Amino acid sequence: MVLMLSVHPSRKADLVTDHVIRITPDVPAKDYVDVFGNVCTRLVAPAGVIEIRNDFVIADSGRPDELAPAAKQVALNDLPDDALMYLIGSRYCDTQKLSDFAWATFGQIKGGWQRVQAICDYVHDRIEFGYQFARSDRTAAEAMEERRGVCRDFAHLAVSLCRCLNIPARYCTGYLGDIGVPADPAPMDFSAWFEAYLGGRWYSFDARHNQPRIGRIVIARGRDAADVAISTMFGPTKLARFNVVTEEVRVDEVFPLQPDIEARQHRTARLASATV
Repeated sequence: MVLMLSVHPSRKADLVTDHVIRITPDVPAKDYVDVFGNVCTRLVAPAGVIEIRNDFVIADSGRPDELAPAAKQVALNDLPDDALMYLIGSRYCDTQKLSDFAWATFGQIKGGWQRVQAICDYVHDRIEFGYQFARSDRTAAEAMEERRGVCRDFAHLAVSLCRCLNIPARYCTGYLGDIGVPADPAPMDFSAWFEAYLGGRWYSFDARHNQPRIGRIVIARGRDAADVAISTMFGPTKLARFNVVTEEVRVDEVFPLQPDIEARQHRTARLASATV
């Protein structure tokens, strides 16, 4: 098995407690960093039931996603080399089927940020969200045609449309709790969003929710969901139980006897646990 359940290295400095993937029964596991900079865990699973669990607290700024309406689209010849791969079609982002539509619909919109936001608005209105609509092999073009899906389908379609318009876009997966918004009664899951390269840096966008959210904790980034699967099994397996909990917690609940902890830990804290 290859697992992608570790918080992305870019958020490692924000960890307030230990971040350890615990496996039952105890089997040897090894971490490595993939070509996208994500932490992966590989192991050989024995026959029978295996449980993977991770509980940790991480500090977050408590601020919503950054807005930058003045961020411009970067000219192709000025893009950094490592952004070019995020212009190319991938397994779930079938840009060749969407290019004509993308240019006809969004090509006249000026400004990089405005163009990406127009794409988010379109995808948000086009696709109906529902966990019952989940399908592991749905491409971006199919999501647009079927007009239904889950968060990964929203992200795939938005990423694809951005790439068609020469805006580098990459798929993200991670934790996103109901912080600052009404609680969703549905069971929690990992969340998918995307990042677009504008004005010389990456910005987070979320076509499903289509509003700035508080406390995104990224696990992995890639070209699409195929690059950031939370688990990849090389053999027959059956998922017996899956539970994700992401909650805001007060610092004094985590450190009741340490009122003078460093300032980093006084920021909004989130508790995230995953059991697979």
